[in-house]
This record gives sequence, structure tokens and C-alpha cells, in this order.
Amino acid sequence: MPNKLDQVLYTAHTHVTGGREGAGRSSDGAIDVKLSTPGSGRPGTNPEQLFGIGYSACFIVAVESAGKQLGVKLPKDAAIDAEVSLGKTDGGAHYGLGVTLKVSLPGLDAAVKRELVETAHQTCPYSRSLRGNVDVQFEIL
Repeated sequence: MPNKLDQVLYTAHTHVTGGREGAGRSSDGAIDVKLSTPGSGRPGTNPEQLFGIGYSACFIVAVESAGKQLGVKLPKDAAIDAEVSLGKTDGGAHYGLGVTLKVSLPGLDAAVKRELVETAHQTCPYSRSLRGNVDVQFEIL
């Protein structure tokens, strides 16, 4: 059963035409991109790239929040590199996603890094939405 929002904090409005070979834009004009199929060599981005950026941005805020909760100051050069894979599931019957987030928290103890990532994974809205549906892996650097 999906989580129902008790309170809406923000709603993004976007418009896409042409699917993976089209264009997408946000209602506020902040995003206006050409879209292309992965590996096509055509100009433009693809949904997997956009998803990786969105998930990484949200996850790093969740790590910062976990740091505040645990009394840990994050390094200024904390970063996340995402790998979002599109593939087949169910014996090739369906498409699915796989995600690896490479979380770089230089200068922190390995156990502290692990605790920050685990805490963030429980609270990040993307992580919570994907849980049980998408294979999410972490590499903690």
C-alpha cells in the first residue's frame, strides 16, 4: 500500500513530449532539456541520468540530516556519484532499475560513514519510495 502524504511541502510540475526522443521542461523554466535514448548518441539527457541526479541530491541532504542527528559534521567535499542501470527483470518480461550510490565522506571513520548512510537510507524520500521495488546498493568511500 503506497504512503499517502499527510502534508504536501512542494509539488514539481513538468511537461514532456516525445518520450525518450522528445523534450522535457519544468513549469518554472529551470529545466528545459532534450531527451534521448541511452546509447543512441543523440544529443540530450535521459531519464536515468535525471533520476540519478535527483536521488543523489536528496540522499546527500538525508546524510547531512543524519549527521546533525548523530552530532557528526559532514566534510565540505562530501559527494555522491550515482549509477542508475536500466535493465530487464522477470525473465525479460519487464523493465526495471538498479541503483548504486557511491557516497564519499572523506575524513570520517568507516563506522561513522556506514551509520550515516544507513540512517539516511531510512529517511530519504527516494530511498523510502524505492524500497522493495528497486535494488539499491551503496559503496561508501
